[in-house]
Amino acid sequence: MPDIALHRPHRLGLKRAREIAWKWAEDAEAKFGMECTVEEGDDEDVVHFTRSGVNGTLLVRSDAFELAAKLSFLLGAFQKTIEGEIEKNLDGLLAAEHKRVKAPATANKSVRKKT
Repeated sequence: MPDIALHRPHRLGLKRAREIAWKWAEDAEAKFGMECTVEEGDDEDVVHFTRSGVNGTLLVRSDAFELAAKLSFLLGAFQKTIEGEIEKNLDGLLAAEHKRVKAPATANKSVRKKT
């Protein structure tokens, strides 16, 4: 059983979810020294991530992200902190995407002048 298990449903579709997962992997590599590899599939992708004391996968589907990670004995003491960082990063990317999609289109508004 994984030490960290996250499920995040979404309505992005596989193409956009894939882009967010790649961004998440890039951030994990830069911020935490993770080594990430991506296996692309027709219906889902798998991001494998690893570094000393941590290994796991991020399953990328058209309607959800599923993250599972195992921590070493030493890092197990920091499980809640590590889980919180993973949640913050993934949730932040999803929130930014949601905000981008929901941004109002102001260019098409017609303005009537009072005369």
